[in-house]
Amino acid sequence: MSVLSKSQLYEFRNSTRYFSKAVTESLNEFSSESKTGKTTIFLSHKHDERKELDSVISFLKKINVNVYVDWLDEGMPKTTSGKTATRIKLKIKENDKFIFLATEGAINSKWCNWELGFGDSHKFDRNIALFPVRDDGFSFSGNEYLQIYPRIEYVSRNSVSRRIGGYFDEGYYVISPRNEDGTSYYTKIEDWLKR
Repeated sequence: MSVLSKSQLYEFRNSTRYFSKAVTESLNEFSSESKTGKTTIFLSHKHDERKELDSVISFLKKINVNVYVDWLDEGMPKTTSGKTATRIKLKIKENDKFIFLATEGAINSKWCNWELGFGDSHKFDRNIALFPVRDDGFSFSGNEYLQIYPRIEYVSRNSVSRRIGGYFDEGYYVISPRNEDGTSYYTKIEDWLKR
């Protein structure tokens, strides 16, 4: 199992595109897509990390979900205020799932941490997950409280079968935090999004 590196994330985005688009153009296009009958996700992220955001949205769109991004919401106030926080709270409640794009920048963001705390109270623990992305791709270490959340990671067949003695298809899984006996539960991301 491994945390996705930023370069792997960008490669995924580029592999899903037939032609290159500017990140802003791509993000604006996705916001106008059909939202009918899809699982909805509130995606918490650092606003200035648009390339990472676009890449994660490309990944999630391949699974056929609807992703909510606050700054693409026409109902969001033009300037940040208490109304911004009220609208974000409403959207976190309205969406089926909450995913925190856990980059170093997002982990250090006051707004992202506030969203995660609010998401925790409304989505914990079946409908919330971290999507950790690191520059190095080798490990993920953040603030200790992040250890209580399920995380989305790529799992190779060998890494899991050696670790827990079972057969797994390679792919992306939502992995629960270790419980008291040291085990974690692995749910294919597609299955997690459907429940």
